[in-house]
Amino acid sequence: MSDLIPFSQAVRYASVSDIGMRRKNNQDAKNLLVSSDEEFWRQRGHLFVVADGMGAHAAGELASKLAADNIPHLFSKNLDSDPITALHQAVTGANKTIFQRGQDEPEFTGMGTTCSTLLLLPMGAVVAHVGDSRVYRLRHGQLDQLTFDHSLVWEMEAAGKISGTDTDLHLPKNIITRSLGPAPNVQIDMEGPFPVHKDDVYFLCSDGLSGQVSDHEIGAILGCLPPAESAQILVDLANLRGGPDNITVIVVQVDHGPVAQVKAEPLKDNRLSNWNVILFVLFSVIAVVLYYQELTPYAIIAGIGAVVTSIVTLLQCFDKSPVDGGIVDQPKPMGQAPYRTYSCTPSIETVDHFSAISAELRKNVGRMEVEVDWDSFDDLMNRAAELAQKNSFSHAVRMYCKSISHIIASIKSDRESLRASDSQIDLI
Repeated sequence: MSDLIPFSQAVRYASVSDIGMRRKNNQDAKNLLVSSDEEFWRQRGHLFVVADGMGAHAAGELASKLAADNIPHLFSKNLDSDPITALHQAVTGANKTIFQRGQDEPEFTGMGTTCSTLLLLPMGAVVAHVGDSRVYRLRHGQLDQLTFDHSLVWEMEAAGKISGTDTDLHLPKNIITRSLGPAPNVQIDMEGPFPVHKDDVYFLCSDGLSGQVSDHEIGAILGCLPPAESAQILVDLANLRGGPDNITVIVVQVDHGPVAQVKAEPLKDNRLSNWNVILFVLFSVIAVVLYYQELTPYAIIAGIGAVVTSIVTLLQCFDKSPVDGGIVDQPKPMGQAPYRTYSCTPSIETVDHFSAISAELRKNVGRMEVEVDWDSFDDLMNRAAELAQKNSFSHAVRMYCKSISHIIASIKSDRESLRASDSQIDLI
């Protein structure tokens, strides 16, 4: 059935970049390089990039933009290297560009940016990562974090300096230990390739999202809503909780083949098999001719040659090893992901959690001078409650999320400080 699905519909994706509630400019950036046809995808895949800039004034904004612009550009034009090498070289090249710009212009000295990239290839999903933006994968209710936070807290926990259970609240969570731009060289984490399955959902985000929305909430929303809706409600939730930072998300859902393939088929070289057939026929004809000429010893030798050739041909047919110049079937995995794993299958507890958020939001916003269509809100709440009673937890969560977005949209439209020019929304 999947063979009938157009290649352009194999993957659905949505992206949102929002200024948040307290910042004057957006220092996040994102980019998408999605192959338009299957042939180019087999060469270069689909590429998604999220960057979160750091630096005074416009420096952070410039750093993230340079990363988001340069990585897809350098990657797409480097056709001499394999895709994984090309991705690593593209991130390295972006780092050099950002560093050099900082050296050339004093007001940009020391600027930097995080960078998390996802590459969907025939051999699997590959991640290139620097900083504390994140890449997640949701599969059958399990959320895996595929990136390691290059932050002081994560580094100290990995080194055994803190427990990770009491979270050592005195430690600042916004100090990162690695980024693109401040130095001429940077260490890049490469993860994967991970097998890609149908219905996998991949999620990239800046820490403006992950700092405000829990991993369990992320997993539940990604599992219950399609990409365009989940991207928006996740940003809405972060803004609902104060939106102290810029928020950028990309949601990628794999719906059909050929993207949802566990393995890439190796390229076959049929030339040897063709020669084997020719040799088999030749030996067989010679054996028959010699037999009828009563040259039995020579006929036996020719017959043995035909038998050996047929055995070699059969062995080659069953040989699954990749051929030189073909696609590597099982590349050696890189990195140590996943670094954290959460069970996020929708349950009555999940429904109650989002119901409580909606109810609290209604209570608080009702005290504000904000114009809200409460009839539509109450309708969504009632539909969610009915679905929960029928144990349709996933659909109930979706209705509660719609109710939350309904109110957030009213709040944002009422705020003069959040004009359309301040945030960019790109739902695809």
